[in-house]
Amino acid sequence: MSAARIIRQVDCPEVAWKNGGGRTRELAVFPAGAGVNDFMWRLSMARVEQAGAFSRFEGVDRVLAVLDGTLRLSGAALDVRLDADSAPVAFDGASPITGEPLDGEVLDLNAMARRGHWHVEMHRLAAGTEVGCGNATFLLALDSQRVGGAIVDRLGCVQVTAPLTLTGPALLVRFSPD
Repeated sequence: MSAARIIRQVDCPEVAWKNGGGRTRELAVFPAGAGVNDFMWRLSMARVEQAGAFSRFEGVDRVLAVLDGTLRLSGAALDVRLDADSAPVAFDGASPITGEPLDGEVLDLNAMARRGHWHVEMHRLAAGTEVGCGNATFLLALDSQRVGGAIVDRLGCVQVTAPLTLTGPALLVRFSPD
């Protein structure tokens, strides 16, 4: 049995942001086929090319990590500068948040969960970390690495289906029911 299901970005639909200000590539969503207004949880990557307001999602918890570039997030009780080494930041999806790319375009990973139904966590992990599987556990490779018998390129995503040990750094995203 394979330890992971590889999610190829080229197979993931690119969709408009809820507010129309940009585009995002949806890596996984539950339930399958859900849209921006009816998902229970969602994992996506987005390019932020210019300063602007984030889409607002009532009743949704969000966690964001920067993969490339530097991003300033500001809004109610939030003013932080994130880069590819920063810890992920959690915030209320309904809060008015502005993102401002500093020194060029930013690529980010965004995880969202419907509050009261699902919980989301995101952590940066080092090579050698053992990762268990759960309801919906995903890894985004920060360097290429071997997962089971496959090589996953940098920024490749896998859904963990059996325990595994990382051979390179990664972002772990785990969704669990409340």
